[in-house]
Parts: sequence; C-alpha cells; structure tokens
Amino acid sequence: MGATASQSPANATNGNAGNAGNAGNAGSETNGDEPGDSSAAVLTVAESTEILLQQAGARARDYARAAHAANTRRAYRADWAAFTAWCQARRRDALPAAPETVALYLADRADHCKTSTLQRRLVAIAQAHKAAELESPTTHASVRAVWSGIRRIHGTAQTGKQAAVTADVRAMVATLTDTLPGWRDRALLLLGFAGAFRRGELVALDVADVVSTRDGLVVTVRRGKTDQEGQGRQVGIPYGSRLPTCPVRAIEHWRVAAGITSGPLFRPINRHEQVRSTRLTDQSVALIVKRAAEAAGLDAARYAGHSLRAGLATAAAAAGVSERAIMAQTGHKSVPMVRRYIRDGSLFNENAAADVGL
Repeated sequence: MGATASQSPANATNGNAGNAGNAGNAGSETNGDEPGDSSAAVLTVAESTEILLQQAGARARDYARAAHAANTRRAYRADWAAFTAWCQARRRDALPAAPETVALYLADRADHCKTSTLQRRLVAIAQAHKAAELESPTTHASVRAVWSGIRRIHGTAQTGKQAAVTADVRAMVATLTDTLPGWRDRALLLLGFAGAFRRGELVALDVADVVSTRDGLVVTVRRGKTDQEGQGRQVGIPYGSRLPTCPVRAIEHWRVAAGITSGPLFRPINRHEQVRSTRLTDQSVALIVKRAAEAAGLDAARYAGHSLRAGLATAAAAAGVSERAIMAQTGHKSVPMVRRYIRDGSLFNENAAADVGL
C-alpha cells in the first residue's frame, strides 16, 4: 500500500512531466503550424496578385488594341500577312526583318500594288516590330531610298471613289420603290449625303441619336474615325427644299413605317420584308449605294459608301459654301483633306479658260 502510495506522486510527477512534455509538444506543433499557416496565406496573396496582374495585362492589351479602329486593325493584319507570306516564300525572316528584305519586298510589289497600299504595308511592318520591341527596318536609309524612288516613278495620287453629288443622289433616290427596303435605302442615302457621314458612322446610329427639332434633325455621332476617344459631335440636318429628297422627312417616314422606336436606326430586312433587330454592317452601305447607282444608270463600280460623304463636300464647295462650314458638317480635322474636295468642286468656278472666247 505504502509502495503504491509512494509511487503515486512519482507517477503523478511523471504523468505531469509527460503531460508537460505533451503540452510542450503540442505547443511546438502549434508554433510549427503558425509558420505553415502564414506561408499558405502568403501564397494565397501571391496567387491573387498574379491573377490581378494577368487581368490587368489583358485589359492593357484590350486598351492597346482599341488605340486603332477595328478597320485599321483588320487592314494591318492583312498587310502583315501579305508581307510574312512573301518572306516565307523566299525563306526570309519577317520578324525581325532585315532592311534589305523590306527594300526587296517594296521593289517586288511596286508593279502589283498601289502606292497607297505599299505605304500602309510599311506602317504594318513598323507596327509589328514596335509591338515586339524591335527596331523597325522601315526607317533604314536603304528602305527609304527605294520607297522614295517608287513614289517618284509610280506617283502618290489616290484614285478614290466617285463623289455622289446632288444630281447623282436625286437620280439614285428616284429609283427606289415605296417598300420597306426602299424607304430604308432612301433614308440612308439622304441622311448619309446631308450629314456627310462615313458608312461606319451611319450604321452606328441609334434612334436616340437622331432628335427632331423645328429646324430639322440633330444627329449625335458617338464615335468616328477621327474621334476614337468617343468625345462625340452633333450634326445638323436641315429640311430639304424638295419633298422627295428631304432627309428629315425620309428618316421620319422610315422610322414610322418600320415601327422602330429604339435601338439601331438602320437595320436589315429579310425577304419577307420583316425588319430585324440588328444593325446594318458598313459593307451594306456600300452595297446600297452601288445598287442605287446602277439603277440610276451610273457606273456602280465607281461608287461606294464614301461617295455620299465626298459628294456633300464636293457639292457644297461647288455651291460656294465656306471651308469652315464644310468642315463643321463633315467633321474633318485636316484642312488639306477638305481642300481636296473644294478643289474638285470648284474646278469650273471662275475657271480661267471659261472667259477667253474658246
């Protein structure tokens, strides 16, 4: 009994010691877990940071792509593809491209491509190298020398589409039928001409962007070729002097006939004359202009979507409208570009050969 009793304190002591040891071990394990938990937390933060950086990088790439209009990006991709295909066929590196390669490419394509096309391809080559953080070969002296020679021999004059002046637009509109497609096309042609809109601006219009006032329509262009940041501008469309060619009445008639109260202003129409909810493409504008030109007896190959815009500027210049007023309507920011239209429209105004008695 005594022995047993005497062992109890020892056992208790040992047990306490063991418990203490276990407690110490537990404490050690607890202390050991804390760094593990902290590491896990650090990894989680690191992973979250990496995800945020990836998302920011994706947004940065989106913003970089948005620096150029969609049509410009498509043109650059096509031009770069043409250059790389040429290089592959001749076993030359496209990226980075040696100045000699670019010079040979220009010389080889000079007889097959317009000077304006080669100019755009040079820009595409430069952009591709810039994106890859490489020095552009297009600035090398040998490339510049070849390019200067091509410009001198082949010229740089651009042969744009025919301007659809007032008489042309009247003839086009006169061929349209009193149907939904006819009313839509009439509204598109007249508004495109009176507002000197680009085809992309026309198809981007919503009903809310066209407001009727006592003096005519106020059209808000949300974004344009020279307004990539979306500052927007307003264009006034006055009533026409002739009912069949009045853009204000044409727009009102189209909206009522099509039952459009919101959303895209210009829409596709199926073969059952049902108006769709989507918007026309910019290519559709060119097709509508060409179709109307052909119906009017004009050479459809010479007309396209830009003909309406060029036509208003040319007709206004011929009528003696000021340069400032033309630029206000067209939204041009480049005076030389507008003056090209003015020269075309003023060829026979105060012409020196008109009064010499021929």
